[in-house]
Amino acid sequence: MVAVLGIGGTLASALLTQRSANRAKSRELEHARQLQADEREYATRQAQFEARRTCYAALTAGTRDFMNVATNVLHALEKGEVTEELRSELDRVRRDHRLRHAEASMMLPDTVMAAASTVNRHFGELYGRLVRLDRGTAEQGENVEAVRDGMDALWDAVWRLRHVMRVDLGITAPDQDS
Repeated sequence: MVAVLGIGGTLASALLTQRSANRAKSRELEHARQLQADEREYATRQAQFEARRTCYAALTAGTRDFMNVATNVLHALEKGEVTEELRSELDRVRRDHRLRHAEASMMLPDTVMAAASTVNRHFGELYGRLVRLDRGTAEQGENVEAVRDGMDALWDAVWRLRHVMRVDLGITAPDQDS
């Protein structure tokens, strides 16, 4: 009886040890899988963040280009010296901005998209006014001074867009003034 119990204990001990080792190995494998999943998720988040940051930089650069060219056109209108080159440049920056805005609309979060759409709408209005003034087909109340006032309002929208992009990237606190 003692021998049977001894042999049974030895066999049971081996089985329990093996079962415990299998459980430990299973936990190790699950932990390794979880680490890999976490690493993939982190890499995905980093790639998305980097894509957003690149998109924001391109949108900001395009916005500044548009504002600079629009300002140049406005000054030329004041002097009566708008050239074909300047008209072409205005059309080019408008097309570039529209392309950047369309690309951005596929990846921007709603808060940033709302601010970008406001800027885009102002750009369209500004472009239309500049073209009408240049062609001599300005609507009532459209003059160089009204366009200048509109550009001041547009700068406010541009700074708002910049602020919400920086908040989205975690660079600026949401309640921090820009």
